Amino acid sequence: MPQPPEEKVAIVTGAASGIGLAIAERLARDGARTALFDLDGDAAETAAAKIRGGGGRAVAVPADVADRDAVARGLEEVRDRFGPVTILVNNAGKEGFRRFLDISPEKWNEMLAINLTGTFHCCQLVLPDMIAAGWGRIVNISSSSTHGGQPYMAHYVASKTGMVGLTKSLALEFGPDGVTVNTIPPGFIDTPMTRRNDARGRFGPGGIEEAISRTPVGRAGRPEDIAAACAFLVSDEAGYITGQIIGVNGGRNTS
Repeated sequence: MPQPPEEKVAIVTGAASGIGLAIAERLARDGARTALFDLDGDAAETAAAKIRGGGGRAVAVPADVADRDAVARGLEEVRDRFGPVTILVNNAGKEGFRRFLDISPEKWNEMLAINLTGTFHCCQLVLPDMIAAGWGRIVNISSSSTHGGQPYMAHYVASKTGMVGLTKSLALEFGPDGVTVNTIPPGFIDTPMTRRNDARGRFGPGGIEEAISRTPVGRAGRPEDIAAACAFLVSDEAGYITGQIIGVNGGRNTS
């Protein structure tokens, strides 16, 4: 049986706010040395400083996941500060609302570059550390929209669905190396992004409250709900779980 390293080092992308921040805070609280990758370096540093103030070990790394060289530089910084990386949470993402016929090739490529190719870069660059350790955990934060699609978000849904396929393929390829790879497609989660979309009327006339009424557990999800599931998937106890889609959505999707 592969033995987990005594000191676990985690990278969380898109970690300056929302779901990513909650995951970074939880992993640091659980004892991992945690690197917060984010395009907004100042916000990432503020978040990392808060974690350090609470007794955790954290560093902010300004990085655009769509830029492979930037990811590689960030990874070297993490290795220098904390050591080899054995936990990776690919949370960085971009959303988009546009009629399909109005999606330009540039917008399509931009969406895939961040959501899908960014995940590819991070996985490919970090996996050698995990293989060398004989132990690793990757969690890809996809989207519940992959279950049934979403109008006006074809480029977003396509990119997030690609993440699911990538998850399954990596799980099969790297399971023998002691690495598990799973995906969490969040449901309706109350984040700053959700609030902005509600203000733009993207949840319809009923807004957030109407969306909550269609959620069996009767509330919106919290970033901490995603963080809790992620914390389990990166734990030692989850070593027999790989290639799975772990829905955290209050019952809105059951398949």
